[in-house]
Amino acid sequence: MATTGKKIVLGVGGSSGSIYAKVLMDDLAGPLRDQWDAVGVVMSDNAKFNWELELGNRDFENYPFELYDKRDFMAPFASGSAKYDAMIVCPCSMGTLGRVAHGISDDLLTRGCDVMLKERKRLILCTRDKPLSLIHLRNMVQLTEAGAIISPCNPSFYSKPADFEALARTVTNRVLDLAGFDLKGIYRWGESD
Repeated sequence: MATTGKKIVLGVGGSSGSIYAKVLMDDLAGPLRDQWDAVGVVMSDNAKFNWELELGNRDFENYPFELYDKRDFMAPFASGSAKYDAMIVCPCSMGTLGRVAHGISDDLLTRGCDVMLKERKRLILCTRDKPLSLIHLRNMVQLTEAGAIISPCNPSFYSKPADFEALARTVTNRVLDLAGFDLKGIYRWGESD
């Protein structure tokens, strides 16, 4: 199987929105499998709790990715020397966003984000909370100025998604585009089928 050598980190934060992480994992394990060499996954405790609450299972353990404990600072993406290409945090809680904005690397998820910023690699933070306080907005500005991409989990409806997963995919397809994946057969504004 030919690959591009792409190495990706998927961080799953503790806000509601496990469906977004699931759809990302489904697409990375399925149609995008030939576009990466490594996908490392790190989840907060609340992310695991929310996955079980919202999706009714622990299927995050069953994907063909390396699942790292949030305390495992020996994970390759805890260092820039491992040369990971991008990190997606989806969903990204305001707590995670705040810690990353202020350089607090207190677990593997925030350390991975810190590495992406210091190495000038792509960091995509998929925020889900609302409404936003001034603190949240300032943290987003600070991270944008540091090079991160804030990509809120705001679904679109013009493609007329048929179910929850298709609706979630209107968010995750955009995120995968931002991470450099070549997506085929997806809805794009102004393009005919």
